[in-house]
Amino acid sequence: MSTMFWIWMAAAVVFLIIELVTPTLIFVCFVVGAACAGIYGQFSPEGYTGQVAIFLVVSLILLPFTRKLAAKITKPVPQASNVDRMIGQTALVIRAIDPDEGGQIRYEGEVWAAQADRRIEEQTKVIITAVTGTRVKVERQEESDSERT
Repeated sequence: MSTMFWIWMAAAVVFLIIELVTPTLIFVCFVVGAACAGIYGQFSPEGYTGQVAIFLVVSLILLPFTRKLAAKITKPVPQASNVDRMIGQTALVIRAIDPDEGGQIRYEGEVWAAQADRRIEEQTKVIITAVTGTRVKVERQEESDSERT
């Protein structure tokens, strides 16, 4: 086998490693282009310009296709995490919530400082509507249910 074949195969491996480290599907084009240039180099070891031309043409032809594939594969799926997960959940008031002074709720065993637009008595179920820092904004569960219907 010719030396140029192995040089192109080494280039293909390097591009493959780069692709595995950076999951963008851009370097896959270069892997295929280098492999095609290596195969051509096996049959025409002295045709350096032809090898480079094949590498460039194959890589540039595949580039738009891999970008479309990458866009389909890597669509972000919004998932609520951490405190964002709390929004819309039910909690229990453990210290009456006053609009001016605030109060406290218990959500999944944790105590949170709470605020509301209206006074809410202890032992009332509330819906968490927003989270700001260590405070949650809540409203009575009945109010929340009637607004949704």
